[in-house]
Amino acid sequence: MAERSDRAPARWRRPFLRWLDGVEAGWAVPLLIACFVAIWTLYLAIAYAGGGLHPDTLEAWALGQRFAGGYHKHPPLMGWVTAVWTSVFPLTDWSLQLMAMVNAGLALFFVDLIARQFVTGHKRILVLLLLMLTPAYQFHAQRFNANAVLLATWPLATWCFLRAFETRRASWAIAAGCTAALAMVGKYYSIFLVASFALAALAHPARRAYFTSASPWISAVTGLAVLSPYIYWLATTGASTFTYAMAHAHGDAVSSLGDIRNFLLGLVAAMSVSAVSWVFIAGTRLKQFAADFAAMSSGLRLLFYVGIGTIVLPVLTSLAMGADLPSLWALQGLFLFAVLAVCGTRYPIERFYTVNLTVIAAGVALAAVLVAAPIHAVYRNDYGYEEGRNFYVQAAGELTREWHELTGEQLSAVSGDDSLAFATAFYSPDHPNYARPFEYQYTWGLPRKITLDRGWAALCFRGQDYCSRWMEWVSGRAGHFVTREFTVQATLWGRPGLTRDVIVLMVPPRGQDAAPGSAADDFSASRRMRD
Repeated sequence: MAERSDRAPARWRRPFLRWLDGVEAGWAVPLLIACFVAIWTLYLAIAYAGGGLHPDTLEAWALGQRFAGGYHKHPPLMGWVTAVWTSVFPLTDWSLQLMAMVNAGLALFFVDLIARQFVTGHKRILVLLLLMLTPAYQFHAQRFNANAVLLATWPLATWCFLRAFETRRASWAIAAGCTAALAMVGKYYSIFLVASFALAALAHPARRAYFTSASPWISAVTGLAVLSPYIYWLATTGASTFTYAMAHAHGDAVSSLGDIRNFLLGLVAAMSVSAVSWVFIAGTRLKQFAADFAAMSSGLRLLFYVGIGTIVLPVLTSLAMGADLPSLWALQGLFLFAVLAVCGTRYPIERFYTVNLTVIAAGVALAAVLVAAPIHAVYRNDYGYEEGRNFYVQAAGELTREWHELTGEQLSAVSGDDSLAFATAFYSPDHPNYARPFEYQYTWGLPRKITLDRGWAALCFRGQDYCSRWMEWVSGRAGHFVTREFTVQATLWGRPGLTRDVIVLMVPPRGQDAAPGSAADDFSASRRMRD
């Protein structure tokens, strides 16, 4: 049937076939990726219309407000990317949602750079479609953080390493070193990718030619040179990012085995739809797998060793150190297996299957936008999010109004519950600084005297006892302060939703008096205001 359809396609298939004809002409892949970015950005805009951005995205933006050589919680790439993006695009939800999906689109583009080394025509499209049927490039990508930023850096670094290994040219060796360093400043988990490069090169039959050339040593020196400013920052600031990373290494052998099981099952689940789709496409030709594997080209064999390394090395590390191992940390490496599955086949794939898979991917995307996104938005408006995203805009606006009413000045610093503090920094028209240093993000210490002297506010949701107790402790040492409590209500397209109470502590700038009697009031006493 597939061959007959390719010879005499139905009328509705012909536009898809003309599009597939444009793969080697250079416009079909960019068109696919552009449509992917556009439709999934639209999905995010609708699905989260009544809620703010994810706290991880807001944290990335907060980090980027101080463009630095490093940050105390995560490596700096996510902050750098967000800072550059918001220097061009406005501070709106759709802008950062678009940033997240452009990152995913770049990831797919870099995957295509790898695939085109081995296949031509519509097989390149097949690789991308299989990845579009995983959750990594939509739902994982929208939560822009240190994990999501690796979606693009890993395939870029892999492409450069592949070219450096095969050509042994200095230019590609330099590119491999630079892009590997870029992945490392995205997240330290990228050490598994870099180590997999080294192990793959050692396991490859052409290892002698590679290691006796200058290529690997140029890559190593270049990578260290690019990382040297960040290494210097780590050395001079106490390497708190390592402390944060090592906080995930607290388990034992039993818990590690459980984490490893969940890690592997999570990756299998993430690839399940793509795997089933590929089984239907390959059909009985799957029996040729052993022969295809034995005849695998030099470059694909290298990618196979890299892919195995990105799975095995984290597993061994988890066993040795008792480290946490969530499967979402490895989603950015799934592209290796999609490339191997499609590009490793020696038999032709009929375009019939590529058209069918395109229709399926498009149908899933349209159903997500037209059906799932509105349902998700309505549900969340009524039942909310654990982190309170529905209330970010309202809480930030009401705190800013209260502050202006109290002081007549712009709000310059905010802290409290992290999600609310990041949200206030982003959504308040004053864009106050996130006041708690990131190295003390989880210690709930007393704000610095200079912060209190310049004026400062904190907020948390009622029911967050740890935050309320911290506010009470701060108020006892601030000397002059004002407390408020107000109720905010979620809204979606004019439809009222869930309500939640917010507690606010405001310390006016030194020299300004708090409202009469405020400091003498019991902390729990408050003026309730309905938004």
